[in-house]
Amino acid sequence: MKNLSIIVGSQMGSAEYVAEQLQDALAEEGLSVTVHEQPVLADITNTDWLICTSTHGAGELPDNIQAFAAELAEGEALNDINYAVIGLGDSSYDQFNQAAKQIDHLLLDKGANKLLDRLEIDAQSEELPEDIALAWLPQLIKVLS
Repeated sequence: MKNLSIIVGSQMGSAEYVAEQLQDALAEEGLSVTVHEQPVLADITNTDWLICTSTHGAGELPDNIQAFAAELAEGEALNDINYAVIGLGDSSYDQFNQAAKQIDHLLLDKGANKLLDRLEIDAQSEELPEDIALAWLPQLIKVLS
């Protein structure tokens, strides 16, 4: 059974809610999924990663994922990590999805293997963020198989 860790960066709860919806859908597909709302690098090993993060303030990472990002930046290469990123943002702001972009670039710089192009969800969309993410999910399931 494939193991997947969903690493959540959420300031107001939107990314956390999307992550929970994805966890349920992935579990139905037979994947072993763990959600990390206070991620610590040492706790997330031998698994593929799905980072689901919103952007806070003027393009910053949410508070709960800042220490994790610092660990990544200061740590060793991540050549054995496969990952995908979902960003939640609002295109009316100049720094639209900046946190997701920052994490994506950081992981690439550390040698991690990107599974899919980053999904950027816009709060200006009429669709619910979780519905957009769930519609994208089959692509992730396909590359994880």
